[in-house]
Amino acid sequence: MHEVPLALLTRDRPIDQRMWRSFWDRLHEGGLQRGETVALLASLSTRMPAPDTLSGFLRSLDERRPQPVGRLDGTVNIVGTGGGPSTFNISTAAAFVAAALGVRVVKTGSRSYTSTCGSYDLLELLGIALTTSYEQTDATLERYGIAFPGRFVYPRELMLLAKSILPLDLRTLGRFVNAVGPFLAAMPVSYQLIGVADHALLPNLRYVADRTADRRIWLCSNALGIDELVSSVDNVIHINDGTAGKQLPADAPGSTSIAGLRPAIRKDTVVEHFLEVLSGKGGELAARTVCLNAAALAVASGLLDGWADARAAAEDALTSGAALDLVNRLRAQPVRTAAGGASLR
Repeated sequence: MHEVPLALLTRDRPIDQRMWRSFWDRLHEGGLQRGETVALLASLSTRMPAPDTLSGFLRSLDERRPQPVGRLDGTVNIVGTGGGPSTFNISTAAAFVAAALGVRVVKTGSRSYTSTCGSYDLLELLGIALTTSYEQTDATLERYGIAFPGRFVYPRELMLLAKSILPLDLRTLGRFVNAVGPFLAAMPVSYQLIGVADHALLPNLRYVADRTADRRIWLCSNALGIDELVSSVDNVIHINDGTAGKQLPADAPGSTSIAGLRPAIRKDTVVEHFLEVLSGKGGELAARTVCLNAAALAVASGLLDGWADARAAAEDALTSGAALDLVNRLRAQPVRTAAGGASLR
């Protein structure tokens, strides 16, 4: 057995970047037995690895892929770790509201792992195409103020791992991959808002965030275990700038029921429910929560300084129909390959 899955199973030593590099080389060569990759994913998903092992894992993948040329300056990425109670696509809705009020937003994501409908699933149902390159992402941002990057931002090794465990499903063994997904996407933004459902992940994710120097990262959590900010409860925001965690008080404290955040029951009503939320008719908790996350994107990106102004701007983008109009513009004109190869700034 390769030393990486063996070390993960025994937990008797850290796994450094060199060891991870050797494992990926063997994976590409087809030199691993199926049981080894199953053992690797099962061990990672059962218990989060030590911070130095996690850091080596991420660095070893970063070094294997071409890095983006240029940056999406002034752009913020909103993404969650998955897990927790099932809700509608809050972060995707917040991305549209934030873009409608003037924030440059990219929304990375995936197919559904534990939720009813992942962001990729929702966009497919809406008829909104994912971008397929950094150039196309930049061109889409310039035109709409929002873009949804596809799988090209993730390491090829994830696809190889998924193939290596067939007929088993990565959704069964991929809890770890989903949890660290926000750090796996190579998206050259200036800011990133990451919702963390499982509080046990916070120490390791903070360790990684604190050592990420190319963007400002907000790690957000709450007592409900939802991987977005929720307006009805207190939320905690950890920023990778050396400051202590900041508490964001509930704007309407009281009930901790999340009934107003539940997803559509049937797949054929997902789009109707999502558009209802973006029309401001999805219920008070849904509207306040979406606007809170959109406001966070505006504050995190520096577009607006104060929370009061940011929330007011988000509420206006929702109630005025600007966010819904943006969705309809993207649905009417799906993203196409950018002609001429627009470049990142």
